Amino acid sequence: MTFSLHGLAVSTGIAIGRAHLVSNATLEVAQYQIRERDIPAEIARFEAAMSTVHTELEALRNEASVAGAPTELVAFVGVHAMLLSDPMLSDLPKEIIRERRCNAEWALVQQLEEVSAQFDAFDDAYLRERKHDVVQVVERVLKALLGKSRKIAKKTKDEDLIVVAHDLSPADTIQFRNVRVAGFVTDMGGATSHTAIVARSLAIPALVGMHHARPLVRDDDLLIVDGTRGVLIVNPDERILEEYRLKKSALELERSKLKRIKTARTATLDGQDILLYSNIELPRDVEQVRDIGADGVGLFRTEFIFMNRDDLPNEEEQFETYRGVVKAMAGKPVTIRTLDIGADKQARALRVVNRDEPNPALGLRAIRYCLAEPKLFLTQLRAILRASHYGKIKILIPMLAHVSEIDQTLALIETAKLQLREARQKFDPAIEVGGMIEIPAAALALGPFIKKLDFLSIGTNDLAQYTLAIDRTDEAVSHLYDPFHPAVLRLVAGVIQTGARANVPVSVCGEMAGDYLMTKLLVGMGLRIFSMHPAQLLEIKQQVLMSNASQLTTRVSRILRIDEPERIREQVSKL
Repeated sequence: MTFSLHGLAVSTGIAIGRAHLVSNATLEVAQYQIRERDIPAEIARFEAAMSTVHTELEALRNEASVAGAPTELVAFVGVHAMLLSDPMLSDLPKEIIRERRCNAEWALVQQLEEVSAQFDAFDDAYLRERKHDVVQVVERVLKALLGKSRKIAKKTKDEDLIVVAHDLSPADTIQFRNVRVAGFVTDMGGATSHTAIVARSLAIPALVGMHHARPLVRDDDLLIVDGTRGVLIVNPDERILEEYRLKKSALELERSKLKRIKTARTATLDGQDILLYSNIELPRDVEQVRDIGADGVGLFRTEFIFMNRDDLPNEEEQFETYRGVVKAMAGKPVTIRTLDIGADKQARALRVVNRDEPNPALGLRAIRYCLAEPKLFLTQLRAILRASHYGKIKILIPMLAHVSEIDQTLALIETAKLQLREARQKFDPAIEVGGMIEIPAAALALGPFIKKLDFLSIGTNDLAQYTLAIDRTDEAVSHLYDPFHPAVLRLVAGVIQTGARANVPVSVCGEMAGDYLMTKLLVGMGLRIFSMHPAQLLEIKQQVLMSNASQLTTRVSRILRIDEPERIREQVSKL
């Protein structure tokens, strides 16, 4: 029987293949009593399973490093190894075995429930989501206790697999490189879950937050994963199957054709030059930026070099990282965003950030945190300034809202320059400093930003989130997040136009910049600088080449007067 399920699309594309179900061990655990004299043997069985999983994780981490897997995968496996060593999982289950004289599997599940309840109590959505990492570690130990493998089995060479699971761990996804996994579907997960991160880094079509896919789909069912519409089709009939085969072939052909325009001048039909930059998170991303022919790095998210570690990167380490990126770009500009930590991005080494906050997204994060920790901030600023001697670097300050924040930041940059002069360190004295516009207050009161800063960059992800009062990571309300909302579009257009009148460059570096449906709309608003994930750049370039900027200006001004998002979306599709 054919039926469809809807979820959250986190990685675009179309995948067609056979379902491969990954079982959920915590649902398969039975409880039984053991004799007093068997307690030492049961504890030994538990310790053996823990040791087995430690060995598995270490092997997977080594395999991922050798295979050149995304850095995020290696980091997540490291987190799982750390959780496995936590006394709450490694010691307390043994106490339960002794006290209740129960089997090791049941003791571990009881402790999992206790730990899960603690994670559920967190106000921070990102930290709540980390509960799934604990569940996955316990799953792996249970598999070892039950003698079951979690390996993804290889099938015939001509057959693609669609992995269907309650949830997937990073260790599971490393196996995707060894078998023909065309896509995956999970009941759990949100936009910031590691599953979503992995899907995008591996460019595999994926749906998360399906809720009921795992119990409804059977092993070997024929599946279609539509990573654009967020739809899973189970056992499609021949008509639907043929339709999606054609869509998949067309999509692959289009992606292949896009490579032809890599070296073409990026300009509209009426001769308006457009700059297409790429966003990066780690130095290794530069290779992809160069391969795709980007005009530069429009956003280097430096917080990722602070994450998944127990110590802070010192000035020398940061300097070498920034210098490596700018030298690799061979003269093309690199915009380095200062530390944007807090809310959904945590760093173990920054204990002050890892505090209880009633609303982390509105709390001590980004520039607020950096100004509260000037020693940390100055270290980063000195490293960036030193790297500016080796190429074109710009400094970008996140989450500015107040004039005082701009003044304090500029003063600290001058202090960092003075410290480098005293140390006889070379740097670019004329380095440009820009501000991110991602808070509505900043977008509505741009005067001081225009006067005091060299350029502006619109962070549309947070700007939309704060404008609509919607947490994109919260599954209960994420469907209300709509970049086509007229309030969001008018704020974006206002910033672009105000910047143009003052001759201050304005870029867009959020998800809007990489959404091909938005390209002509943004060009019509007057945007001339885009920054996006490297994988999106050629598709955006194609849209630019098919645009007429002067004609779009008039049409977009009419669209911005519409008050209903659906009507706006309809008109944008006709541009």
